[in-house]
Amino acid sequence: MRNKVLGVGLLTLLIIGLCIGCAGKQFPPDDNEYSDQIRLNQIGYYPNAVKKAVIVEVKGATDFSIVDRKTMYSVFEGKLSEQISWELSGEKVQIANFSDLTKTGKYILYIDCLGYSYPFEIRNNVLDQVFLGSVKAMYYQRMSTPLEEEFAGKWHRPMAHPDDNVSYHPSSGRNEGFLNSPGGWYDAGDYNKYVVNGSFPLGQFLSFHEQYPNTLKDNSLNIPESGNGTSDYLDELKYEMDWLLTMQDDDGGLFHKLTALNFQGMVMPHEATAKRYVVGKGTAASLDFSACAAKAYRVFKEIDANYAHKCLEASKRAYAWALENPDVEYLNPEIVSTGQYGDKDFLDEWFWANAELYISTGENEYLKKLTESDFNFEFVPGDNWTKFMRFMGMFALLDNKETLSSQIFESLKKGIILEADKLVERSNSLAYFQPLDDFQWGSNSDVLNAAIIIANAYRLNPKPDYLIAVQQAADYVLGANATGFSFVTGYGHKTPMFIHHRQSEADGIDEPIPGLIAGGPNFGKQDVADGVVYPENAPPMKSWVDQEPSYASNEICINWNSPLSYILGFLENESK
Repeated sequence: MRNKVLGVGLLTLLIIGLCIGCAGKQFPPDDNEYSDQIRLNQIGYYPNAVKKAVIVEVKGATDFSIVDRKTMYSVFEGKLSEQISWELSGEKVQIANFSDLTKTGKYILYIDCLGYSYPFEIRNNVLDQVFLGSVKAMYYQRMSTPLEEEFAGKWHRPMAHPDDNVSYHPSSGRNEGFLNSPGGWYDAGDYNKYVVNGSFPLGQFLSFHEQYPNTLKDNSLNIPESGNGTSDYLDELKYEMDWLLTMQDDDGGLFHKLTALNFQGMVMPHEATAKRYVVGKGTAASLDFSACAAKAYRVFKEIDANYAHKCLEASKRAYAWALENPDVEYLNPEIVSTGQYGDKDFLDEWFWANAELYISTGENEYLKKLTESDFNFEFVPGDNWTKFMRFMGMFALLDNKETLSSQIFESLKKGIILEADKLVERSNSLAYFQPLDDFQWGSNSDVLNAAIIIANAYRLNPKPDYLIAVQQAADYVLGANATGFSFVTGYGHKTPMFIHHRQSEADGIDEPIPGLIAGGPNFGKQDVADGVVYPENAPPMKSWVDQEPSYASNEICINWNSPLSYILGFLENESK
């Protein structure tokens, strides 16, 4: 019996030894010292996704290994590509492609002369937490309410900016009285709120919900409304929509913004006590609001019919005001120096408003106006909140195929697919595989908005190339880029710590508010005159710094988080 037991024991040891041998070479312990020369998605990859790392400025390297962080044995061995010169990033690089590794786990990439990459995971739903964080970030932007520790954790703060007795600036057309306009989200790193740049990102958030309505349920975000039986996602969006409704004048037009006369210092919200004003009215604000409110009608009509109809009626009144005032360009009055969000070409705003109102009402007058001119499918970096809303109108129409003639539907479908094909071709030829070669203010949002076009092409025609391009856009903002940073605060191993965001600067907490995406490389570097120092002779893709004063590259903004949330949510639904 004793000999039999010994035999079993020896056999077990032999099997274990063979298994370890199959696992590959054992590597030194992970000492948490990671190489910035290995650039990859610091969150991770879906099992069936394309998986690439970029190896920067290394001579003589030919091989790489993927190492299991738990066992420290290699699970995948591969050859690096030949060295490539990338002008946009000013680098010579090699590519490590480990797409064939599909086993779930926690890994690091190893190269002999460099050591380890930042850790990453391979698993289903690998972007779930950063998706949730990108939406929860909007809760941290709430105003007119305290952020309680129960929901905000260490980033809790007192109530600020009640906005319940706001003066009218002379540009508003009002000479007396006050406006009760509480709530909403702080627009960016400042403490003002803007109708154009409130309606546009809210429209993107609502678009995602229309396409993927069951992604976020009640109790998913830990916000004050959690547990009320309604999706936390919609609860958060309603907080912004409620504020937008207060910005509508009695004649239907929308005031452009609610703001102090100047940007305030880097202080906490409750310490920014300058007098606030309702400023101006304009065609852009009225049309963007009209489109967003018409979309909100559809989203909320099954949840709260009265609220939904309130949104639709407000949308129609704003549209009617725009018909009577079709060319009112907003410009900052002489004594107001906060964000202008100006625009004098309203074709895209008209398209979005007509599309959403047509879908919500079925009234042909809106469809007729939609088809009065040719559709424009060209994606132009930097247009962002001035032009991208026409795409939002197109996506809404395509999602409601039954309301369109086959001719209009096919025209829209063909245009989106052709533009997506161009963007995919561009991403396949560019450094770091992002669909962008022009790095302007908020370039990360340009990457993500281009990815939204590709994502909607995938919804129309699920070609693998489209899904790969969207995944690689997410890889880019999560670490596979020329800076080596995951641009989303708190998500990844090397993330921005000094974003241009007043609360994050003034709250005395080392980490910034989590879930916010930094603007990204900006070749304009408009903040150099204010003392921001960029790397000397920085190429376009490296025109970014993790410095608090860098409003041109390191600020956050709600219209940059909205495409981030869309893309992360899209991938969570489509990457199976």
